[in-house]
Amino acid sequence: MSPATATQNHAEIGNTLLAESVRQRIRSGKLTGHTSGLADQHVQGNVVILPQALATDFLGFCQKNPKPCPLLAVSKPGEFLLPTLGAHVDIRTDVPRYRVWRNGELVDEPTDITALWRDDLVTFVIGCSFSFEQALLDAGLPLRHIEQEKNVAMFRSNIATEAVGPFGGPMVVSMRPFSAAAAIRAVEITARFPQVHGAPVHIGSPHLIGIRDLSNPDYGDAVDIRDDEIPVFWACGVTPQAAITLAKPDFCITHAPGAMLITDLLNQDMSIP
Repeated sequence: MSPATATQNHAEIGNTLLAESVRQRIRSGKLTGHTSGLADQHVQGNVVILPQALATDFLGFCQKNPKPCPLLAVSKPGEFLLPTLGAHVDIRTDVPRYRVWRNGELVDEPTDITALWRDDLVTFVIGCSFSFEQALLDAGLPLRHIEQEKNVAMFRSNIATEAVGPFGGPMVVSMRPFSAAAAIRAVEITARFPQVHGAPVHIGSPHLIGIRDLSNPDYGDAVDIRDDEIPVFWACGVTPQAAITLAKPDFCITHAPGAMLITDLLNQDMSIP
């Protein structure tokens, strides 16, 4: 083994241990909020857990709408360990806060779903824009929600998704403000990350995509927008939660917006040349 290979292997082991340590904090209940800025080299994932009877339609919904729903992993029915995302990833315990839905209504937000687990449940993990944020920061583009220690602002837009079976409805978008020059650079950078939403879907003029008030997000937290900045909108993995409210499945579990599954995958491996 060459010194360069050994150094790379040690770095990857160190990164994996970092992700595992954050998940340990989540499992123990010490971390129950949003995960923006945590284990910042690692891919984070949105989570949807559905009964097997709905899994085929939801898979089709993701495949028809890869911008808001880029799939990172799909489990077998009843499988709660996700080895392709990390050696010890347990979907029942490793999300800081879950949402439990019954007939399309939010009924609970637990921090552990072990007691709710069923043998017919299928887990979908969807790419998250938190994964391209480190590339933006590395390029010298500050992110307001991280500066202000907030969750990213997310909005239901009037951009329609392509329906499959009972799943459809509006695309949810996440918003980050930038100067005009920084926005152009942000487009160039995030376009290299198609597995985690890729380039923005809209820049400026929120009303053109059905957003009336940037100070009142549907999910997450409002952030300051300065006079010389414009809002930039990316497709968001919370889109399935909007679809769930329309589909009204008897039972469904998702992550709480911003409270993501942290995987052992590295953000750098999500980038294309």
